[in-house]
Amino acid sequence: MNALVTQERNALALPEEELLRVLSSSLYPGANPDSIRMVLGYCRATRLDPMQKPVHIVPMWDAKQKTMRDVTMPGIGLYRIQAARTGEHVGTDEPVFGPLIDLKFGDNVVQVPEWCRVTVYRLIGGQPRAFTATEFWMENYATASKDTIAPNTMWKKRARGQIAKCAEAQALRKGFPEVGSQPTAEEMEGKSLEGYAEPAGTPPAPAPSPTAAAALQPYPQDRFDQNLPEWTAVIQSGRHTADRMIAMLSTKGVLSEEQKKALRDLEVFDNDPTGGEPADAATQEPQQ
Repeated sequence: MNALVTQERNALALPEEELLRVLSSSLYPGANPDSIRMVLGYCRATRLDPMQKPVHIVPMWDAKQKTMRDVTMPGIGLYRIQAARTGEHVGTDEPVFGPLIDLKFGDNVVQVPEWCRVTVYRLIGGQPRAFTATEFWMENYATASKDTIAPNTMWKKRARGQIAKCAEAQALRKGFPEVGSQPTAEEMEGKSLEGYAEPAGTPPAPAPSPTAAAALQPYPQDRFDQNLPEWTAVIQSGRHTADRMIAMLSTKGVLSEEQKKALRDLEVFDNDPTGGEPADAATQEPQQ
């Protein structure tokens, strides 16, 4: 029996209350005890050492329950462990980044790499085979809260490091499908439980009541023009549909038909025959 499995069993052999106390005071400070118990259940089922923090507790917005919920999700470290356990992972290239671009969020401008590409290698038939994934920053970043589309502190300070983790996770899923299809905590931080671009049939944002609607003023054209570049990025990245954006903005002011048309004209319909996976998207309101 190898040392890794022995270590896992030693950690899980501790009395649960003692292990909960250790984890809550070190790796998961402030976490709900029931959420830490979920971590322990995950680790027992997959023979993982909880002291290595292979999984994370990710607070996520539950749109149906209208509340935040803790969700247990694998970290990029777990994907690396699972790939290594196959005995066929023979290397990962350094991430390659696209050009730096400036993105405006309200009054703040954030400089980020447009995309990141990572290649992992798996030994197949005695030969290393490359599996490459490219991920775009705009489609993956975590928001500061459910009520803004601005990036959180980590995604602003470590713009390259965070998108590199997302690209590596996708590459590992391609090369080692046995690691699973669940997104990693790094990919899902700041997202809703739905996790991906809004599926067809997603109900629109609630319309204002008749009383509130009667008090709304026309949406100022100057503010519309000022925010349009930001909304363009949000819609074209798949983070919101045009109709969803219109519904949310209509709770703040009455949009003209010309303004609605301008938003709908921003939608890009991708005819990519490869049937690629949808881009990660959060359900935050737009900057208004």
